[in-house]
Amino acid sequence: MNDIGYQSITAPGSLKAYDEAQREFGRLDWKDVVQPAIDYARDGYAVRPHVAYWWSIRDQMGRAPNPDRIAFTPDGRELYCQADGTPKEVGARVRNPGLARTLTRIAEDGAATFYEGEIAEEIARDMAANGALLSIEDLKSYRTRRLDPLRGSYRGFDIATNNPPGGGIMLLEMLNILENFDLTDLGHNSSDYIRIVCEAMKRATCDKDNHVGDPNFFDVPVARLTYKAYAGGLADAIKAGERATVERFGAPEPKDTTHISVIDDAGNAVSMTHSLGMPSGVISPGLGFMYNGCMGVFDPRPGRADSIAPGKGRFSSICPTIVFRNGTPTLVIGAPGGTQIAMGVLQAILNVINFDMSIVEAVSAPRFSSTSNPIDVTNRISRHATRPLEDMGYEIVRSPFTYGIGAVHGIRIDDGRWTGGADPGHDGMALEV
Repeated sequence: MNDIGYQSITAPGSLKAYDEAQREFGRLDWKDVVQPAIDYARDGYAVRPHVAYWWSIRDQMGRAPNPDRIAFTPDGRELYCQADGTPKEVGARVRNPGLARTLTRIAEDGAATFYEGEIAEEIARDMAANGALLSIEDLKSYRTRRLDPLRGSYRGFDIATNNPPGGGIMLLEMLNILENFDLTDLGHNSSDYIRIVCEAMKRATCDKDNHVGDPNFFDVPVARLTYKAYAGGLADAIKAGERATVERFGAPEPKDTTHISVIDDAGNAVSMTHSLGMPSGVISPGLGFMYNGCMGVFDPRPGRADSIAPGKGRFSSICPTIVFRNGTPTLVIGAPGGTQIAMGVLQAILNVINFDMSIVEAVSAPRFSSTSNPIDVTNRISRHATRPLEDMGYEIVRSPFTYGIGAVHGIRIDDGRWTGGADPGHDGMALEV
């Protein structure tokens, strides 16, 4: 019940954040900002390959199958399914007049209507009628949180990323560990490179599981986990051949997420990742949008860093990041990809800094990950690299897909010249306007 349906829903906060950011920093009228989304909802769009693939996934490691998720409510079945109840296929049109009406009201009345106005009342009635945990009081009391970025450094570059309960702390810890190795000399995606990076991933995952939650509810040792000397000790253990053991509990964080990286000629740079966690499957009649299912990401065990509590933010691997050199942005980067987001962003940053790849090369290169004891590799990772690891006793799990482990999107800036890259395994794009 915490994975699909009404009791999987937590307070949705993204719209309030967009509204506040636009009012304080935007130059366009709010209506102009919302209008393109209204047009897409009203006029429709074609189902893209990665969307169709995601809708079709049945094996979710214990979670509800995605075809059941998109068809959970009558509105979902109408929007996303064919007449026989199966998901729409690539190229089919999705028109969403309910969402167009909802967005039109938001364009006219601002985000306030969603949190305390007419839309809020419609949400609350549907929630109450179906035994949800979300109430109108939750919507009215929701507040965004504003923090200075979490900062670190790697090989002369300065890193700005997100705070706990986000994945930025994992990214910085991994970079700090890997700063103790000559990764360039090891060779990109060589056996030793994969082993060392994966051992850094496992150690950061252990620390996340044990120590990273919402700082308003749990004392997160940020200073220690981002301390260079602490990372040096972990690096020494890797050099000594010690292997970390990662205990997994339940299914990994799901992947229903998107990301944008933006830079403009005024010098503004934004890295933003938006996620529903795993979507709940719930669409309130006539409103057109699917609620998050973020209750499913909390740890159901009490007394843990990410245990459930009222008003608490859940851990997410998202790590929107900006990399600076001499105070100037040189990389604006982030990714969707659930548990694998920080792992994908890490490798793209290493690809740029250690191997001087273009941003297209950096986000397209084959990736690997270890968020539990096995090493997961995409199918373009050479078997020449993985066989020695198997000989050492590592379990290698080879994906049949050529892309995966996050879907990194970024912009590289060199002497004022911008280049963009979108992971070719998903449906994103790089666009200059």
